[in-house]
Amino acid sequence: MRPSRTTEVPPPVTYRTERIRNFCIVAHVDHGKSTLADRMLQLTELVDERNMRSQYLDKMDIERERGITIKAQTARLPYKPLGDAADEYLLNLIDTPGHVDFSYEVSRALNACEGAVLLVDAAQGMEAQTIANLYLALEADLEIIPVLNKIDLPAARPDEIAAEIAAIVGGEPEDVLRISAKTGEGVDAVMDAIVDRVPPPSGVADGPTRALIFDSNYDPYRGTLVYFRVVDGQLRAGERIHLLATGFEGEIDDLAVHAPEETPIDALGVGEVGVLSAAIKEVSQAKVGDTITLAGRGSRTVPPLPGYREPLPMVFSGLYPVDSDDFPQLRDALDKLRLNDASFSYEPETSAALGFGFRCGFLGLLHLEIVTERLDREFDIPLVTTAPSVRYRVTLEGVVDEETGEPQVIEVANPQDLPEPNRTAAIHEPTVNAMILTPTAYVGPVMQLCEGRRGTMLAMDYLTEERVELRYALPLAGIITDFFDQLKSRTRGYASLDYEVGEYLEADLVRVDLLLNGEPVDAFSSIVHRDDAYAFGKAMTEKLKDLIPRQLFDVPVQAAIGAKIIARETIKAKRKDVLAKCYGGDVSRKRKLLEKQKEGKKKMKSVGSVDVPQEAFVSALRTAAGTGD
Repeated sequence: MRPSRTTEVPPPVTYRTERIRNFCIVAHVDHGKSTLADRMLQLTELVDERNMRSQYLDKMDIERERGITIKAQTARLPYKPLGDAADEYLLNLIDTPGHVDFSYEVSRALNACEGAVLLVDAAQGMEAQTIANLYLALEADLEIIPVLNKIDLPAARPDEIAAEIAAIVGGEPEDVLRISAKTGEGVDAVMDAIVDRVPPPSGVADGPTRALIFDSNYDPYRGTLVYFRVVDGQLRAGERIHLLATGFEGEIDDLAVHAPEETPIDALGVGEVGVLSAAIKEVSQAKVGDTITLAGRGSRTVPPLPGYREPLPMVFSGLYPVDSDDFPQLRDALDKLRLNDASFSYEPETSAALGFGFRCGFLGLLHLEIVTERLDREFDIPLVTTAPSVRYRVTLEGVVDEETGEPQVIEVANPQDLPEPNRTAAIHEPTVNAMILTPTAYVGPVMQLCEGRRGTMLAMDYLTEERVELRYALPLAGIITDFFDQLKSRTRGYASLDYEVGEYLEADLVRVDLLLNGEPVDAFSSIVHRDDAYAFGKAMTEKLKDLIPRQLFDVPVQAAIGAKIIARETIKAKRKDVLAKCYGGDVSRKRKLLEKQKEGKKKMKSVGSVDVPQEAFVSALRTAAGTGD
């Protein structure tokens, strides 16, 4: 048993560099990252039992509700190993997300650390995202500490999974630490391994001050909050700082660390992680990856630190306020949210059906879902979201680029911007290189799913007798909607998916327009493969027939490729019973009344417009997003 510690948390101090360890926890979704972080907080007694809650570092309600980590969070853990009579160590923990859509958060966290705890579920084994995060950690030259979690589960296979980890990471199965983050068993051994194996940060303590911004947030009262790691020199409260990329200069109003709640501190030295506010009122003045140095005559000559590679948006969707008067509030909300999440982009656009809005780029479908939910919760702006699409490259017919002399190529993210077929020489779509890990029993269904999405097999490797790694080149448009759900369904939840951006390949793509009463509705347009166009058009027309309320005249709902109609449904008109007062008598009287009603409906149809409720847009676009096998 570990000797009891005092319950009083010591005030934050500046530690010697050789006593600092910066590490992060990387793993697949639901492998126990946040639970392990909770046990570490309890072991160091930073949080008492009365205030402790599960997923303590996850600040957003949506994170705790879904049981996933969206934002990387930091915590400063003072720790003293057993048998060490010297000073205590400072462990700076960064808890990272596990879903593939938030890999940009993981890459930023890795650049602020020297070591990584690779956490693997003892029942599920190595997943695709686990391997992807491992490769990111190896590229960042981090010390890897493999840890096997959930060994207390009845379905745990610790010996088998430990051998699998050792085969991928290197070393012996005995080197893999075995813990239960739920019960706390073995957590102290993980922290001892961090102290022993993770190298201290390197930096020049007496050199020019340089700190790397790895995250930021917006506070309505304090302005922009900047999360940073000191690489060289020292930062003190009250000093005047200079941001190299944006040129901002200001005085540090607040300097603090997360222990795990925000705690003021006087100074931070080499390798330490903290947060500062300096009256940064414009969200564009503090960019992730920028270098902080001290303001003064020599600040212009300080070499900047290597920043981060800008994330590439994978999925594009239009966001429109339900109430057009909310457009300015939506613009401000996106500005503030992008500071908190630098991995999505946006630009204004207009729609004839939906009015003013923004075309936004996301890393994936879950990322889109999280951002729209945060806009609704945090800023109270109800939204209409158009069907997700990807960015295509279109080679124009007969148009030559003046600089290169080659045929001109444009990028199209909005289906409405796709040129007419007679102006298009070729369309290239983005592809991804997908890595799928699955039990051998489900190889057939997985291959069938990938082939149905126009995939091309690149490789198939047997990791063990029971697990197979499949690599496919797939169109990005084919996996951003329901591919992951289909994969889980066909493998009973055992398969896992990770992907990276591939090259652009030429494909036979067309734009399918939806017409109501002969008029195209731009919000429903989509770019699909020609082979899938009929199924998409049929599904959309049937859905709109059920969603749009009946008018006083017949409304044709058509799907078209150019001038060619490929699917049609008709919303029947409301009809008043004009024959109710006719009882008996000559049939010519009834015919006359029906003809008069028919003429009235024809005249109304020529001047009438179709009223499409917002609920119809939301439901139909959800159908468009889910159209697939």
